[in-house]
Amino acid sequence: MNGPATPGPREQSATARMDGSDRGISVVLAGGGTAGHIEPAMAVADALVALDPEVRITALGTHRGLETKLVPERGYDLRLITPVPFPRKPTGDLLRLPLRVQQAVRETRAVLTGVGADVVIGFGGYVALPAYLAARGGAGRRRAVPVVIHEANATAGWANRVGARTARRVLSAVPDPGLGRVEVVGVPVRHAITTLDRAALRSEARAHFGFSDDDRVLLVFGGSQGAQSINRAVSGAAEALAAAGVSVLHAHGPKNVLDLAPSAPGDPPYVAVPYLSRMDLAYAAADLAICRSGAMTVAEVSAVGLPAIYVPLPIGNGEQRLNALPVVEAGGGMVVDDADLTPAFVASTVSGLMSDEQRLTAMTSAAALAGHRDAAQRVAEVALALAREARAAAR
Repeated sequence: MNGPATPGPREQSATARMDGSDRGISVVLAGGGTAGHIEPAMAVADALVALDPEVRITALGTHRGLETKLVPERGYDLRLITPVPFPRKPTGDLLRLPLRVQQAVRETRAVLTGVGADVVIGFGGYVALPAYLAARGGAGRRRAVPVVIHEANATAGWANRVGARTARRVLSAVPDPGLGRVEVVGVPVRHAITTLDRAALRSEARAHFGFSDDDRVLLVFGGSQGAQSINRAVSGAAEALAAAGVSVLHAHGPKNVLDLAPSAPGDPPYVAVPYLSRMDLAYAAADLAICRSGAMTVAEVSAVGLPAIYVPLPIGNGEQRLNALPVVEAGGGMVVDDADLTPAFVASTVSGLMSDEQRLTAMTSAAALAGHRDAAQRVAEVALALAREARAAAR
């Protein structure tokens, strides 16, 4: 079910010459479903355009994913295919899986042919497996399309495990995500984050949230919806943090409410907001963060050089803990189990860190060194090189 194209500003002029020999490199991005797949794909798309303004970018997605909103907002062409979620339990959906895969592969192959794909970059998720299978070639295609895989998580999902068997290059955030030999490049993040100068923006950022230049600021967030256990622990420590002279910027999630006692006169500010639309300013305003350790969160926090207390989500296969370990082992943060994150822990740990300027400075430097600011560019460079090789070989 190919959806209507939503051409970006560069693609509109390129479409007219799509069937000719004189056209820009055509890159297909396969990473729909969740923000954890889409955001790295969009960061790479921006890097591709920066490296080659003539590049043509097509993103694959499904009607049920966030890409229907995020991709058009960024100005890129979106094509919809049948979603292929892998059922976690033996239900009727499992029996229908082979037919869905076949349909999605046919639809994806039509997209690859229609846009004259020179390379596919896969990030995992619902659309990745059909893209990997369609890129191998088959009916109606002159040649196979080279595939580059990027794995953002510490433990690879099943789509990337399948795709890695035939991919030309496999890139990852960590050395051993379960895909065999990989090239570690980090997680692609937005240009606005990778170019963020926290020190230069600090005064403006603090004024934006109502802090003074000499405040010691703790940033707290748990993803777009917030994290109730983090909310309870930090809000429960509000009085102790205020007594220690710690200001707080807390994004609690739009559906959550914090139980905060009124601040006493002269207390440091406790700024509670449902959502942070300007994460760049939040990162610049903060001295320390308490957050989950999803792949994108760890990538952004370390890319800007912000030390953090990472609280892995207490469900799943433990990959969130693994995501944070490289930064923690480098000295740029620490990990605490969700069950151990109590108001008493927050009060003692945060107060101790905020009052130890030497340690906080060392953690800040270590976090910056552990981050990968050039990940998006490196993925883009690999993809463009493979695309040009494939074109040269086809001549």
